[in-house]
Amino acid sequence: MSGLRIPLHGPDGAGTAHALNLLAPNPSEMTLDGTNTWVVGLGEEVLVVDPGPDDEGHLARVAGHLDGRRVVAILLSHGHHDHSGGAAAFARLVGAPVRALDPAHRLGEEGLGDGDVITAGDVELRVLGTPGHSFDSLCFWLPQDRAILTGDTVLGRGTTVIAPDGDLADYLRSLDLLRATAERVGAQALLPGHGPVLPDPIGALDGYVAHRRRRLDQIREARRQGAATPREIVEIVYADVDRSLWPAAEMSVRAQMTYLDG
Repeated sequence: MSGLRIPLHGPDGAGTAHALNLLAPNPSEMTLDGTNTWVVGLGEEVLVVDPGPDDEGHLARVAGHLDGRRVVAILLSHGHHDHSGGAAAFARLVGAPVRALDPAHRLGEEGLGDGDVITAGDVELRVLGTPGHSFDSLCFWLPQDRAILTGDTVLGRGTTVIAPDGDLADYLRSLDLLRATAERVGAQALLPGHGPVLPDPIGALDGYVAHRRRRLDQIREARRQGAATPREIVEIVYADVDRSLWPAAEMSVRAQMTYLDG
C-alpha cells in the first residue's frame, strides 16, 4: 500500500499515508503498548480518533503535532476510559466537538453512528457500527488509504476481551461484518486501538474468528469435564496463560457462557 509506514520500534509513529499513531503512555496488560491516538488527515483540517486517557503530556503532544491545523472533530471508537478519558480536556485544548455513539461521552450536538461519514479536508471516515467488545464500539473506514481503524474490536496483537458492557453474539456478527467489508473494499491495513498496524486485514480477521470458535469449543469441553464457574473454566482453558490475565479471561468466559446458554 502506498504510504504504509510501520517503524520497527513499535506502534508510535506507525500508520498509513493519511493516518498517524501517537501512542499514549499508558501501557499495561490490557492496553498493550498503550492507547493508539490516530490523527487522520494531511491538510489544514484533521480528525482525531481516541485521544486516550486524561494524560496532560500526551494530550499536549497530540495538540503540538497538529502544528496549528484545525481539528474538525474528536471521534471515539467507544467510551472506555483508556480511549475517552482525555476527550473533554483535549476538546478544550483544540476547540473541537467530541462525537461518540454513547451520548454520555459527547461534547456538542452531533452523535456518531453506523453509516455516518465525517470529512476533514482531504480525508473522510465512514462509520461502521461494530458492537461486541462494548455496546458502543465503532470502527472507521478510511478509503483514501484503504484502511480500517478498529478501536478495540481488533487489536494489533493478541485478542479482544468482551467487556461487561459487551456481548459475544454482537461481537461475532461485527467480526463477520468487518471481514466482509475488508474483502469488498480491498482493505490493506487495520489500524487498531492498541498494538501495531496489521497489514493483512483478511488474515487477521480470519484468525480472530477462528480463535473465538476454538475458545467456544474449549469451554464446551471444560463444562463437559465438570467445570461450572468462570474461574473453574479459566483454570482449564487458560492454564497456559499468565495468571495476571486471568481476571480478563474470566470476563471473556462469562460472555462466552452467556452466548452458549442463550
